Amino acid sequence: MNSNVEPSIRAVPAPSSPTASGAASVKVSPPLREETGAPLATTNADEKLRHTANRQASSVAMGEFNGSEYVTINDEPSPRAPSSFKKVSILPLVFLIFYEVSGGPFGVEDSVGAAGPLLALVGFLVFPFIWSIPEAMITAEMGTMFPEDSGYVVWVSSAIGEFWGFQQGWMKWLSGVIDNALYPVLFLDYLKSAIPALEGGWPRVVAVIALTILLTYMNYRGLTIVGYVAVILGVFSLLPFAVMALLSIPRVEPSRWLVVNLHHVDWNLYLNTLFWNLNYWDSISTLAGEVENPKKTLPKSLFYALILVVSGYFVPLLAGTGAIPLNQSLWTDGYFSDIAKIIGGVWLQWWMQAAAATANMGMFVAEMSSDSFQLLGMAERGMLPGFFAKRSRYGTPLIGILFSASGVLLLSWLSFQEIVAAENFLYCFGMILEFVSFVKLRIKHPHTPRPYKIPGGTVGAIALCVPPTILIGVVLALSTLRVALVSMGAVLIGLLLRPTLKFAERKRWVKFTKNADLPDLDHETTVSLVN
Repeated sequence: MNSNVEPSIRAVPAPSSPTASGAASVKVSPPLREETGAPLATTNADEKLRHTANRQASSVAMGEFNGSEYVTINDEPSPRAPSSFKKVSILPLVFLIFYEVSGGPFGVEDSVGAAGPLLALVGFLVFPFIWSIPEAMITAEMGTMFPEDSGYVVWVSSAIGEFWGFQQGWMKWLSGVIDNALYPVLFLDYLKSAIPALEGGWPRVVAVIALTILLTYMNYRGLTIVGYVAVILGVFSLLPFAVMALLSIPRVEPSRWLVVNLHHVDWNLYLNTLFWNLNYWDSISTLAGEVENPKKTLPKSLFYALILVVSGYFVPLLAGTGAIPLNQSLWTDGYFSDIAKIIGGVWLQWWMQAAAATANMGMFVAEMSSDSFQLLGMAERGMLPGFFAKRSRYGTPLIGILFSASGVLLLSWLSFQEIVAAENFLYCFGMILEFVSFVKLRIKHPHTPRPYKIPGGTVGAIALCVPPTILIGVVLALSTLRVALVSMGAVLIGLLLRPTLKFAERKRWVKFTKNADLPDLDHETTVSLVN
């Protein structure tokens, strides 16, 4: 997310007769689903694994789809959102990803303050290859294998068991809610210069509650609305930077981009500024069940969003560092507003401040959508009580939204540093489980059809995870003892919460139900590949 702080981070028996001409019966595990998402199961345990020359085992590039369809034998409708609810198309999905990850270049200024213009520019070009691209590619492959609302929870459950899938869901949901607690606060921080009463006291408390309720209501009204709101807010947030970049051209002196002093680099602040502005690509996986044709739309949207995010950071940095004489101490949060005033005048500064405030709104609605649909997906998997699977008349996860909003309000009293420090630690643990699950599924089921598949085979999959895993180690090593203890306490709650919920289920204190349309992760399945 766009923050920069110190880390502190659904069956019929398989037919015995051969399949129709042009198709091959393939027994695979874990269960997969067709283009429409219908899962399959098989009762023929002796069927052998057979391959065809036209199996979709070939790799495709990021954002591409090879056109084959996975058609199940029972050919049932998707277990995802009911067809009466409009699904998210590619444009809103791109901007939802944009706001999950970035929200704009607000907060990247510290990269210059910590390391100077050259390292800041190089960092936002190189770091995506270390972290953003691997995470986005893994999300594209796993999200299209399992296009349902539990997202990364079902990835981990399929690979290493439901216990760890629940832990993944707990840590990711908690880190998302912690992250979302930032945005009403930051929104008001941009307004307090114009409305001093919002700086503290009851006016600020009332404003935080009112803003949270308003943005929560937008999520309740439907994901399509949220998606198009994200488009509008995204365009509004990025336009002033495009204008600033154009106006800066006559002022640019290329030599200013080359300034660096390796003896005076705050590596802690520098690395964490990059990390926090270029992560959270996997969050969109919890909306895969709400996406129109996810097996094509999701990889393309991730590809387009990656370009949008990186260019949305690099171009403003290029303009700001090239057009203004360097005063490294001034490059802190909000400095782009001052640069806008120098380059374009007060009108551009006001536009920049308004864009910064609205960007926080965009990040809030995108994050809450991801968090609440994750709870719905976990309930459909029987990991949470059945009431979490209840949808509103708009198709949105009513209880999940209320639950997430309550968490936001409870955490909004914490300081900025405390909020993001705890979130960072939990996020890193969740990513470790994702990498392990991705590699294990590649090793155990290398020939399982994947609508989108990362090139390089199993070796390539392992190699892809090495750089980001090293980065996670660095981030965790830089954590303070206090943050580590608080975060480990949160992890312990998750370890205890799972057996507590299972005990409540056995005692029938609460009702747990599994969506019969979802595939059983504990059984093998038969699919037919049709070209």
